Amino acid sequence: MEKILIVDDSLVQAAQLKSILEDSYDVTAVHTAADGLTQASSGDFSLILLDVIMPDMDGFDLLKKLQDEVITRRIPVILITSLTAIEHEQRGLTLGAVDYIVKPFHPLIVRARVNTHIKLYQYRKQAELQSMTDQLTGVANRRRHDYYSALKWQEAARLEIPFSICMFDIDKFKVYNDTFGHPAGDKVITAVAQTAANHLRRSTDFFARYGGEEFVAFMMGESSEKAFEHLKVIRHEVELLRIPHSPEISPWVTVSIGGVTVVPKADSSYNTWLKVADTMLYDAKRYGRNQVFWMDEKMQQRREKE
Repeated sequence: MEKILIVDDSLVQAAQLKSILEDSYDVTAVHTAADGLTQASSGDFSLILLDVIMPDMDGFDLLKKLQDEVITRRIPVILITSLTAIEHEQRGLTLGAVDYIVKPFHPLIVRARVNTHIKLYQYRKQAELQSMTDQLTGVANRRRHDYYSALKWQEAARLEIPFSICMFDIDKFKVYNDTFGHPAGDKVITAVAQTAANHLRRSTDFFARYGGEEFVAFMMGESSEKAFEHLKVIRHEVELLRIPHSPEISPWVTVSIGGVTVVPKADSSYNTWLKVADTMLYDAKRYGRNQVFWMDEKMQQRREKE
């Protein structure tokens, strides 16, 4: 069921809107702009109904804040107001609202407009999902990673929980391609992707193809010790696929993995720590490949094979 957020300082009007919509949607109502921003940032809402006239912060200012946040800017907003002047409607639409309902509203009109924008949101979400999926492997692609990592990094900073970033690379993949050909190489990329994805299925996990034979993943809420052990299992599972490699390189196709665990700060950058994970990957390959190198929250390095 799609989730709708109502932000309205009037308890009566919020209750009225909720009664109109709750048979078809999961509806949450809050009565201050601050609570509206908090709810929108933490919930997976498909639409926001926002009253324009509120005492602590008007709907226009809240709409601007919603548009400025990575987490909330994609949520469509319908403004609800008694203001009838054309300049108010123009201002709301210019700030990013998708529609404008003038009070007193009719339940049939509210349902119709909400249904329309929910369907448009679902269509856009599906189209975005398709554009953010790697066509070869079926896992997320780099574009989805770039969007989702920014969103989840902010969430981890807000919750003050550990965030682990890791980079994967198929060992000596160019040699494999030169020996067995690109179609065989595509099968290896797909097999490695599916193996890793099968072990990163929790709601707090994310896995994507970063480019070529390289992958990226992140995990929220786990200690560096648990993340390190989890990635060791994935590396071992890839080796157990027993995909023959070029004889002079290795008996089997393997992966090297580098990672880092950090508790994000509000002013810290995900990309900075992604580079640290990439450095750990470089070390894993430099010191023999087919192993995991990790940096924990205290900036101490760990390696799988001493």
